Amino acid sequence: MDPALAPAADDAPRRASRQKAEKSADRGIGAWLKEIATIIVIALVLSFLIKTFFFRAFFIPSGSMEETLEIDDRIFVNQLVPQPFDLQRGDIVVFEDTEGWLPPQEEVQLSWLQEALIFIGLSPDRSQQHLVKRVIGLPGDTVACCDAEGRLTVNGEPIVEPYLFPGANPSDVPFDVVVPEGSVWVMGDHRNASADSRANQDKSGEGFVDIDDVEGRAAVIAWPLDRIGFLDNHPDGVFDGVPEPAGS
Repeated sequence: MDPALAPAADDAPRRASRQKAEKSADRGIGAWLKEIATIIVIALVLSFLIKTFFFRAFFIPSGSMEETLEIDDRIFVNQLVPQPFDLQRGDIVVFEDTEGWLPPQEEVQLSWLQEALIFIGLSPDRSQQHLVKRVIGLPGDTVACCDAEGRLTVNGEPIVEPYLFPGANPSDVPFDVVVPEGSVWVMGDHRNASADSRANQDKSGEGFVDIDDVEGRAAVIAWPLDRIGFLDNHPDGVFDGVPEPAGS
């Protein structure tokens, strides 16, 4: 045998071992990438399902709910309210503007990344017309303002509203309404800066919001970091003393 060929023959086991190690490493990297991809897909699917059935992100563009909600706050809305859980007086709700309370919105140009984040629920959707207000009157309730002491009343019971913007009156506009079935009466916490039910009584819905238009109840402030926390929809038992509407 030619001695020159001996080293090559001696290297054969080492080459085979090295190739086996390389294949094993390739399989390890492939398995790792597959696992990461699977985790990402599962996370995206879960995020989409949560956004579709449980929580949805929204952006606060105005000061109508100050100081409870500030401009540029990002909130998560619990979509299990109003179904299967019922609305309550005091709930802060997001609802679709089907009655034209807002002026027409210019078309929003979004990047593919923004659209993807909105689709899976990780970014608030600014392309649709929504409003956020506090539920003051439920179906059948009589809501009026103001009594002799300047307080808002629900079914004749005056309420003290600690969530009002400092210095704001319960209402500078007098009103007395009975909430029809399937609707709610809503008001902003910053009453003199909120075009709420009071300001839209001339619309076809007479200022009432159809419960079917309610997307859900605001549950969490998610951004900015110094405002992260759960929202207290019923501070200090504001509505505890309100009687049920007559005839209910």
